[in-house]
Amino acid sequence: MEIIGYIASLVIGISLGLIGGGGSILTVPVLVYLFRVQPVVATAYSLFIVGSTSLVGSFPKYKGNEINLKTALIFGLPSIAAVYATRAFIVPAIPDELFTIGSIVFTKSLLMMLLFAVLMVFASVSMIRSKKEVVTEDENAVQKFNYPVILLEGVVVGMLTGLVGAGGGFLIIPALVLLSKLPMKQAVGTSLLIIAAKSLIGFTGDLKNASMDWSLLLSVTGLAIIGIFIGNKLSKKVSAEGLKKGFGWFVLVMGIYIIVKELFLS
Repeated sequence: MEIIGYIASLVIGISLGLIGGGGSILTVPVLVYLFRVQPVVATAYSLFIVGSTSLVGSFPKYKGNEINLKTALIFGLPSIAAVYATRAFIVPAIPDELFTIGSIVFTKSLLMMLLFAVLMVFASVSMIRSKKEVVTEDENAVQKFNYPVILLEGVVVGMLTGLVGAGGGFLIIPALVLLSKLPMKQAVGTSLLIIAAKSLIGFTGDLKNASMDWSLLLSVTGLAIIGIFIGNKLSKKVSAEGLKKGFGWFVLVMGIYIIVKELFLS
């Protein structure tokens, strides 16, 4: 299972490089089901893996002038604060056993996996649906910020990231296009930088609460980073839109499988 896990780690990076997102949604299931990491710890590991991979992926975007630093700060700061607070204070405060419905005991681990699976379903719908350009890509257009909504969105995305350990690119990119009026290419690049910052800083909130298997963590991260370079190369040769839809259907099936497995097959 570990060999399959390492192959899947490479796939996480390839998907990030190939379709610009979605790969991070696989990180927690890979860690939990293939490497047998406890769900709460897996969400912490995921933050480091997703953050490191996104950081490496953001460098070529920055060189290509595809990152808007002002937007990254305005959206990123409340998101970073929220994800750090969630990992440092909210997650440790959740009791190990929450409530019981029939024969099902809802534990902290079960809650994490169910919340993650629901997020997977929403992410898959976002990937499957055909996207229409919301704005024209006018690089010289005056950027207008809806500050209250951007700040609120940043906090919500940060809390979700903190709870489930996923980057949330499928939430951030539409928000940047609609609320910050960024062209799509800049939204994707800026999203990568925001994901990197909030995930890595959020991860530091776990350092005092969990012991880390650095050997596993660095191995998976290294493979994901190699994968993002492979994905970037492949993206120039294949249709990203078709792959995104296919990957979306795969994520949908995985999300439903996790819900069924955790509730009825465990």
